[in-house]
Amino acid sequence: MSVLKPIYTVYEWYISRNLRPENMPKHVAIIMDGNRRYSRIQGSMDPIEGHRRGISTLERFLDWCVDLGIEIVTVYAFSTENFKRPKNEVEGLMNLFKENFESIAQNKKIHKNEVKIKAVGQLELLPDNVRTAIEIAEKSTSNYNKRLVNIAIGYDGRLEIVDAIKKIANEVQEGKITSEDIDEKTVNENLYTAGLADPNLIIRTSGEERLSGFLLWQSSYSELYFCDSLWPQLRKVDFLRALRSYQQRERRYGI
Repeated sequence: MSVLKPIYTVYEWYISRNLRPENMPKHVAIIMDGNRRYSRIQGSMDPIEGHRRGISTLERFLDWCVDLGIEIVTVYAFSTENFKRPKNEVEGLMNLFKENFESIAQNKKIHKNEVKIKAVGQLELLPDNVRTAIEIAEKSTSNYNKRLVNIAIGYDGRLEIVDAIKKIANEVQEGKITSEDIDEKTVNENLYTAGLADPNLIIRTSGEERLSGFLLWQSSYSELYFCDSLWPQLRKVDFLRALRSYQQRERRYGI
């Protein structure tokens, strides 16, 4: 790897110099897939260690986004389906979430770059200590508006739409709106991501080519990019390739 590093550094520079700042996506969403697979190919590595290395990758990824001027990042951290994983893995993940949400309050980079943190999903499914840690993270960054990181945790895109329908139905029942008032804007305002621009680019690592229920409503016109690297192994050059691909596409609406 030490031999290849100078080559990758030159390659990063080559791709970066051709990226157009004015055509950078405002909102990038990422499906961080491959932590468990990474653990398996390392041999006897505990799956939680794979997830821990994935968190280190996320920290680097957010640094890259700041450097490139990307304003909004949404990351798929934990789906409702993930609760079906082995108990010890779920408990280990919850401990990691607790530790890392708590650490955000003291994270100098987060505060220096004025990054607002928001958790989205069915947070009521999470343990009390994780929800408390989320509150600490959100409160410590609540006054920032320069950049935003959404962490989708306890998340499922279909359930998000169902929850939005329930909220709208309640508004109709209470006489606040009529069924004729319901439009796309109404739905957008009742999603977990209410008020945010839809993602311009969605990236998935690990070679899988599906959204797995991620941002189903919001992704209708997003550009999709699939990367073979497992999430803990993601390099900056992989991200730059995704951005280059995005900028080379002709954005279209409809078919």
